[in-house]
Amino acid sequence: MKYIISILAISFLANLTFGQDFKTKFDQYCQENDTTQQLNTLKEWEKADPKNAELFTSYFNYYFLKSRQEVLSLSTEQPTGESLSLEDSTGKTAGFLGSQIMYINEPLEKCFEKIDEGLLLYPNRLDMRFGKIYVLGQTGNWDRFTEEVLKAIRYSSKNNNNWTWTFNEPREGGKDFFLSSMQDYQLTLYNTGDDNLLVNMRTIAEEILKYYPTHIESLSNLSITYLLTGEYDKGIEPLLRAEELDPTDAIVLSNIAQGYKLKEDKAMAIKYYEKAAKHGDERTAQYAREQIEELKK
Repeated sequence: MKYIISILAISFLANLTFGQDFKTKFDQYCQENDTTQQLNTLKEWEKADPKNAELFTSYFNYYFLKSRQEVLSLSTEQPTGESLSLEDSTGKTAGFLGSQIMYINEPLEKCFEKIDEGLLLYPNRLDMRFGKIYVLGQTGNWDRFTEEVLKAIRYSSKNNNNWTWTFNEPREGGKDFFLSSMQDYQLTLYNTGDDNLLVNMRTIAEEILKYYPTHIESLSNLSITYLLTGEYDKGIEPLLRAEELDPTDAIVLSNIAQGYKLKEDKAMAIKYYEKAAKHGDERTAQYAREQIEELKK
């Protein structure tokens, strides 16, 4: 029995080393921007070790990079990033020449197909999940972005946040790291400035709270999606739940005060700004005192 186990262990280590060698070659060709050798390496790798986890992530990277296309664009408004100002005969700015990243659909979908194949074999690989979410965000596909975030949340309840990362190594941090990342994704939606995506943000917050009902950050995020749409009572309610979990959280207390201020309930707003001043740092306390003075005028 020990002999059989030893043989299996040697075989596993050999396959791991084999996969690392292919990945090293692939990464080198990526640095050299040699797409022909990248694909040749991937095909050789697939023949030798078709179920290697890093093969799927490498295919994912290959097709994603292949899908990206930088194009020049001419516009009358200055684009984000670097651009060239164009002047007319009088010296006035007539337009701007800048670059824009476009994505070609066919290789982009192959990129997703490959990572999905990998996730079927390695559902605990959080880097695979996060990689797909990242690309969906980069391409502005917010509905699919949201759905992949929801899938990750649901699966976290099945594997108890026992995630793995590159080369199937355990990902330290478990639950805390996962929830921190979920917070980042909600902020990504918020930072688009698109009010239509508040629904997506709300859906993610609600899904997190199904499995992690004491996650104060998601209670706050849920609140924001209502406060920004003028539904003040619905916005205040999750914040009051957060206060029950931590009565000294100055951010929560300040947000409750802001909710009541927006609702034009001055008495309750003052009450919570006083709490925020008591439990917050000096900056928070100063802001709260200023708000109280304004409300008392």
